[in-house]
Amino acid sequence: MPALHNLHFLIEYGLLRILTAALRILPLDVAVRLAGKVCGLVAPKTRLHRRAETNIGQALPHLSTDERQRILLRMWENTGRVMAEMLMLDRICSDARRIEIMRRAELEQMLRGTGPCIGITLHLGNWELSGWTCVTCGAILAGIYRPLRNPYIDRFVYDRRLAYYPGGLLYKGRQPQRIPLGRPAGSAVQLLREGGHLGFAADQIDSAAPFTVRFFGQDAKFTIAPALFARRLDARMFIGRCVRVGTGSQFRFDYREMPVPRTDRPDADINQLTAAMASQFEDWIRETPEQWMWWLRRSIGAGPS
Repeated sequence: MPALHNLHFLIEYGLLRILTAALRILPLDVAVRLAGKVCGLVAPKTRLHRRAETNIGQALPHLSTDERQRILLRMWENTGRVMAEMLMLDRICSDARRIEIMRRAELEQMLRGTGPCIGITLHLGNWELSGWTCVTCGAILAGIYRPLRNPYIDRFVYDRRLAYYPGGLLYKGRQPQRIPLGRPAGSAVQLLREGGHLGFAADQIDSAAPFTVRFFGQDAKFTIAPALFARRLDARMFIGRCVRVGTGSQFRFDYREMPVPRTDRPDADINQLTAAMASQFEDWIRETPEQWMWWLRRSIGAGPS
């Protein structure tokens, strides 16, 4: 790594550690609301806001410009809250009163049964808590983790996430002391074949997908991995969301099982299940558009980079 890049990464990491220490001095809800307000003031001035404007304009063209801007401002405030909560996951996860689990007994029964399960979520509310919610209901969950650009921050975030995935983290790429998500996703396949539970966010567009599905009235390419694993490995598939209630760190987790088609046309089954996943994502985003991360790259269309 070039020395200048390494210095830049170290400065970023040092600022993150200072921010973490400062936020942890405050009561949780105070720190979260403060982070939301700061992000709501700063983020609309960045290029990510322009990408978010493009995405929401393509998805919700019937709304006025002012209505879309109000949604985006609240989205940025939610983004700031999520960032603060990532640094204080231990406080949230140690307080069961902060997460209401809909139909908890039913979820516990499903997750403590036999056989592999795939859980998917989207970048809405606080998606980081969806996996932990399932763990509290009996899942031995492994997650798929995408590396961050800064290796020091990546290690910092990885260590905090790992504590909430008792099945480990399947890391996209080769990193020492981490479980690789190798070709062709061998670690995930092995996990599911052994009856394990696998969870990941699946709402970003995947340009390498072999087919399109409808999403906000447009053709979109989502990852087919959840449907592919479920169809070929005889796994059950669940979709869940962890929605923020109010402006503090209070959440409601809801979920539904996605019926997995198993006909004599496996490619059509995978297409159908991926389309059903995208449709459910869209329904949930329309319910709380201010809690979805509109700034994600390729969320709807190409968007400015």
